[in-house]
Amino acid sequence: MLAPVELFIGLRYLRAKRRTRFVSFITLISLLGITLGVAALIVILSVMNGFEGELRERLLSMSAHGSVGAESGRIEDWAELARQVEADSGVVAAAPLVQLEGMLEGDRGLTAVLVNGIDPVSEARLGDGMLNLVEGSLAELSAGSRAIVVGRLLAFEAGVAPGDGVTLLIPRPVGDGTMRPVLERFVVGGIFEAGIQDHDARLALVHYADAAAVLEFGDAVTAVRFRAADVMQAPAIAARLEEGIDDVVASDWTVENASYFRAIRLEKMMMSLILSLIIGVAAFNIVASLVMVVTDKTGDIAVLRTLGMGPGDVVKVFFVQGAVIGWAGVLIGVLLGVVLAIYVPVIAPVLERLLGFQIMPGDVYYVTRIPSVLNWGHVAVIAASAFALTSLATLYPARRAAMINPSVALRYE
Repeated sequence: MLAPVELFIGLRYLRAKRRTRFVSFITLISLLGITLGVAALIVILSVMNGFEGELRERLLSMSAHGSVGAESGRIEDWAELARQVEADSGVVAAAPLVQLEGMLEGDRGLTAVLVNGIDPVSEARLGDGMLNLVEGSLAELSAGSRAIVVGRLLAFEAGVAPGDGVTLLIPRPVGDGTMRPVLERFVVGGIFEAGIQDHDARLALVHYADAAAVLEFGDAVTAVRFRAADVMQAPAIAARLEEGIDDVVASDWTVENASYFRAIRLEKMMMSLILSLIIGVAAFNIVASLVMVVTDKTGDIAVLRTLGMGPGDVVKVFFVQGAVIGWAGVLIGVLLGVVLAIYVPVIAPVLERLLGFQIMPGDVYYVTRIPSVLNWGHVAVIAASAFALTSLATLYPARRAAMINPSVALRYE
């Protein structure tokens, strides 16, 4: 426990005299370094959380939360499977899917395409994101219409617009296990923009009956997609469905888009390590400033030891001085970081107007605003880590002060 005298002396040493102004300058730099490091770490992680949420929202705008497929790759009675999937308490809706890969031929030649055969009526229950088209209408997708809705970048690369005819080159499996290329004619019924490079540059939508006809599936589909009441519970739901339904393989959005979120986690980790170096440098400044204070106060320490103060009490004196610097920096940094993280979407446009440029121009990025999601768990971890680091930084100077021999120190005073 800290005694009042140790607390008083430790706080008294924080006040600069004329000959210790340089020490106080280093102390101020240490406090500012910790403040800026903690605030920057909170803001950057909040922005990364915002981009992760934005990415998840855009990915799920054009896909379901999970899917259930047959081990054979073909589901004959998909309506029954959809009923079994919807029977799960965590599932809101289910819809059929016929997926095939091939090439799309437009005015500018062949372009790789991933075709999703969907049921627009059932798909509307999975989410409204797919209904937001740039041109055309999803209502064009009906059984036998041979209409196709393509991504914005895919339409640009193929050189097609609504009303244009396109040819799909699709490999169709035959009885002996080989693939035979088939050509199918479709009409562009609309163009969508999901805001994800892979979707906009590669994805196309047709009615599932038309896609099944291309593969000669009859009424069969390749999978049944589902929407969960809680998107974060999709992995658990997929595991439940795979265990509870015979001869099916279940997947979810975290598996299908694992590379995206792995990249974001890696970026968050690297940014955290880089910004943590700021706090580390500030902690070393605390060590340097306290070492200089110990050197400057050698005579004072010797007098205190002579008056009966023990080595442990001397450690507490300098621990108070270092801890006040570090903890004040952490507290100010947390307050500043939380405020900035909350108001980043408001502050960024103001800075753009003042500086005369756009941070994320719409012709380069899909996301034109800086999103921010404050995670209080991250704030707690950052604050606790900074508290621990700054507290550890005081130990060496404090122990050095406690090891001063009073008789040797007073001999040269």
